[in-house]
Amino acid sequence: MSITLEDSIIPKVLTGERITGPEALEIYRHAQPADLAALADARRNQAKARSYDGRGNEIVTYIIDRNINYTNVCNVYCKFCAFYRTERDADHYVLSREEIDRKLDELTAVGGIQILMQGGHHPKLGLDWYLDLLNHIREKYPHINIHAFSPPEFNHFAEVFKMPMREVIAKFKEAGLGSIPGGGGEILVDRVRNRIAPLKCDSDHWLEAMAIAHELGLKSSATMMFGHVETVEDRIEHLQRLRDQQDATGGFTAFICWTFQPDNTRLKANPVGTAEYLRMQALSRVFLDNFENVQSSWVTQGPKIGQVALKYGANDFGSVMMEENVVSKAGTSFRLNSEEIERLMNDAGYEPRRRDNWYRLKD
Repeated sequence: MSITLEDSIIPKVLTGERITGPEALEIYRHAQPADLAALADARRNQAKARSYDGRGNEIVTYIIDRNINYTNVCNVYCKFCAFYRTERDADHYVLSREEIDRKLDELTAVGGIQILMQGGHHPKLGLDWYLDLLNHIREKYPHINIHAFSPPEFNHFAEVFKMPMREVIAKFKEAGLGSIPGGGGEILVDRVRNRIAPLKCDSDHWLEAMAIAHELGLKSSATMMFGHVETVEDRIEHLQRLRDQQDATGGFTAFICWTFQPDNTRLKANPVGTAEYLRMQALSRVFLDNFENVQSSWVTQGPKIGQVALKYGANDFGSVMMEENVVSKAGTSFRLNSEEIERLMNDAGYEPRRRDNWYRLKD
């Protein structure tokens, strides 16, 4: 390798040892892209995320699911978000049961097995509205995993319902919630969160929601949205907090990072490009040694960069994602069906396989 680094760092990565925050910063500052990709690839292999089919081809996974944003009403007004509306806006909505069923019928017709359901922080929807919806989906669509409600939503629910968060999550699980997405993480550094989303839950409460969910037997993903007002040191602190949480509970199934999308938002920042995305994804794979899976974010980066990301530590192509409403409001709109995803995987030299939320391969 051509990296000019402290001599001990590269052997630590290649032999599977844990690196520190300062060592991650050293790698970020000095590693050439190809060398960083090689380090990420080594870490991917150590995570046992690498598997092969019977012909010796390396497997890359994906899932067929659909985003359902059940409401766009939100009272936290994040500066980076172009999706939210208030109840005074003419285009605010709450989906009806019939509209949600139609979306689930369409998902079922193409072999989908999961929904990623999130909304705004609606101040008026009550506990029974959510529990009735979860029970309805579980009973009518038992083949679909309900991957729903981010940690900020659960903090919001606890406040609105005037209940302990543990009780809320337990009731949601009993009603049919299958797993939790890692939305609302952004950067888990409160100085940053106070600038971009001052009304959203702080980093400790985000992590608390995840810890409770894991203790109750619910798995979740973890995310990072970067490239706005944070520093590289902030990004590494974010990764440190995720790694510490995974050490404690082991409940994260995967890590996904993406870059801030600026169009139609109020956040004044200088967005980063694809090279920075690939660099941070690779560094995340190297640092998060206790995460088995890393997803490529083609939804924000586009199909070709999503394909390249498979060489920068990702072992999963994410989701077909029949519907996406949040990122598209910020000016980014990429769509792929399962045939296109599998072609991209094949063209990159991998064997495509479908999976479920727990990364079990499907026939």
